[in-house]
Amino acid sequence: MVARWYEDELRWATADGRDGAPVRLLTGLRFDVLELPAAAGFAVLRRLGGSQWPVALAGPRMRLLVAAGSADELPGLLDWLEWGGIALDLAALGAGGRMTAPIPPGWSGSGSPGAAVWLRPPEPGREVEPTLPALPALGAGIGVRGGAGAPSLVRLVDAAASECHRVRLLGAEGAQRLASS
Repeated sequence: MVARWYEDELRWATADGRDGAPVRLLTGLRFDVLELPAAAGFAVLRRLGGSQWPVALAGPRMRLLVAAGSADELPGLLDWLEWGGIALDLAALGAGGRMTAPIPPGWSGSGSPGAAVWLRPPEPGREVEPTLPALPALGAGIGVRGGAGAPSLVRLVDAAASECHRVRLLGAEGAQRLASS
C-alpha cells in the first residue's frame, strides 16, 4: 500500500518490501539523497531556511533530497570547498541506491521506533524536481538558490559539511545540545 502511494501519487520508483521489509525508494532517478546525522541536519535546515524541498528523518539520520546526479558531485564539491580528506559523517545515495520510504504524510505511523518519517513531505501532484537543491546553472553565481525555496547544492553541501564537522567535534553530548537549540 505504501509503495502504491509513492508510485501513484508521486510517480517515484520503489522496491517493494518483501517478507515484512520496509518499502524502499529508488534514488538516482527523480532525486538523490544526502544523509547526515540528525543533529547536523537540523542545524543545516536552520542555517539555510526554506521549506520547499523534501526532508526525511530515520532514527538518528536525516535525509535531504537533492537533484538527481548530485551524489556523483559530492566528492568533487567537498574537495572544491576544502572539506576533502576530513572525516565527515556525510554520505550520498545516487543511482542504484535505496532509501527507506517514510510513512506517507497523513497516514498513521508504523509504530516502530526510529521508523522513517517526513519532516518536510513531498506534495502529491507537484513536481519535486524544481524544489530540490541542485548545482547552479552555468553562468549563475554560487550563492544562487537551486529551485524555488531550495539552496544551491554548493551552499547545502558546504553547510552540511560544516555542521557534520561541528557535531563530530562536539561529540554525542554536544550534538544533543545542537539538535535542541
